[in-house]
Amino acid sequence: MTMDVVRLGDSGLKVSPITLGCMSFGGGPGRHSWALGEDESRVIIKQALDAGVTTFDTANVYSTGRSEEITGKVLGELTDRENIVVATKVHGEMRPGPYGHGQSRKAILAEIDNSLRRLNMDYVDLYQIHRYDPEVPMEETMEALHDVVKAGKARYIGASSMWTWQFQALQNVAEANGWTPFVSMQNHYNLLYREEEREMMPYCAATGVGVIPWSPLAGGRLVRDWGVRGTARSEQSNREPSPNDAGDKSIVETVARIAADRGVPRAGVALAWMLSKPFVHSPIIGATKPEQFAEAITSVDIVLDDHEIEELEAAYTPHAIQGHQ
Repeated sequence: MTMDVVRLGDSGLKVSPITLGCMSFGGGPGRHSWALGEDESRVIIKQALDAGVTTFDTANVYSTGRSEEITGKVLGELTDRENIVVATKVHGEMRPGPYGHGQSRKAILAEIDNSLRRLNMDYVDLYQIHRYDPEVPMEETMEALHDVVKAGKARYIGASSMWTWQFQALQNVAEANGWTPFVSMQNHYNLLYREEEREMMPYCAATGVGVIPWSPLAGGRLVRDWGVRGTARSEQSNREPSPNDAGDKSIVETVARIAADRGVPRAGVALAWMLSKPFVHSPIIGATKPEQFAEAITSVDIVLDDHEIEELEAAYTPHAIQGHQ
């Protein structure tokens, strides 16, 4: 297995080709039933480090801060801070009141300090807005993020799922004022959801923005037989049948067939397809079991041929937008 770092877009930040997503860390009373406690989380974080993963993504809102606490504590025990990239996010509701959420200057400057306290770190490598906030002027958000960088609390800034025009407008505001621009986009993308290829991916490629997609395995649907019930986490997002189900079913079956033919895990095939895209830099993999992550990281050593890629993409049909809010 080879886990070399890759450059995140045109920035100077180097990330591993797989990012460990830490949303599944932080179990406890009042939190998601599928979220892991500290000991179980440590096993997966150590597994990732041993495999060569250097990049870890969390958010203030994950388990109301507990994910950041566990992520920071375990990384502090297991590795040197300067050898890893730690990313977190701001947007979701952390407490009642008008400043307990969103991207106002007041909220951002408070939440970066709260995140650093929970992580027990002096800075994060990548500070991301966790969606677009229509209630705050773009200038206010971008200047506040710029000030976070200039204060040394974040090295780079990034954004997450939104309309491409919103992302471009935010970038334009930063450029016009000489403020720090976003170096990354964390968006929803996988074999069953490719709507981002229409505008966001071309925009990121053209402007040198790195892409770190979330849900690259479509909530586990790409690694299970069609119709088989999933994990406790995926069951919380059950949905009704849609007009896309015939195409989605065909794609899931193609993943399974190619994986069987190659003798590799389905997760490895689905992620290898994503890594074949030049605009994708580091898909975010979440796991609640060590075997899930072990299967996912096989992707870095799988190179699909053109025919396999064509087969995987052939049955795709347009989907309703998912993930922007």
